[in-house]
Amino acid sequence: MTRVSVSTRTLIGAGAAALALAAALPAIAQDQGDVEAKVEGSATNAKGKERLAKLLEGRVAGQPVSCIRTLPRDRMQIIDGTAYVYGSGNTIYVQRTTEPEQIDDSDTLITNRFSASQLCRLDTMTTIDRFTGIFSGAVFFDDFVPYTRVKAQASAEG
Repeated sequence: MTRVSVSTRTLIGAGAAALALAAALPAIAQDQGDVEAKVEGSATNAKGKERLAKLLEGRVAGQPVSCIRTLPRDRMQIIDGTAYVYGSGNTIYVQRTTEPEQIDDSDTLITNRFSASQLCRLDTMTTIDRFTGIFSGAVFFDDFVPYTRVKAQASAEG
């Protein structure tokens, strides 16, 4: 039987402890990263909800529709973690999707439409990273909710 000195056994024990700690660090860092991502995501989501609320000020929600008419001149706004907003003027359409927390303004929305003049909830949507061009996800639309601007009432009738 080979005899190992106490100092060698201590060194081996310390090395084993260091390896165990090194193996655990990625998991600890990932957990911490997940917490940071959730905090950052909730902050982004709060900002997105605030931005959407400002867009909807003075507007009233209408009956949801499954398709909207779109023209090349129509605008689309991406509100991080909240919604896609289509159109401008008196009526805008809000698309919250089935997973609004996945909406990211650094992604580009790619649409495969069944109709050239309409955008529908069943159209195939994917996203690619704007900077790398790499596929980043699939998007599943819900119904579009129209929000129409309310005309101001005359302050005094007399």
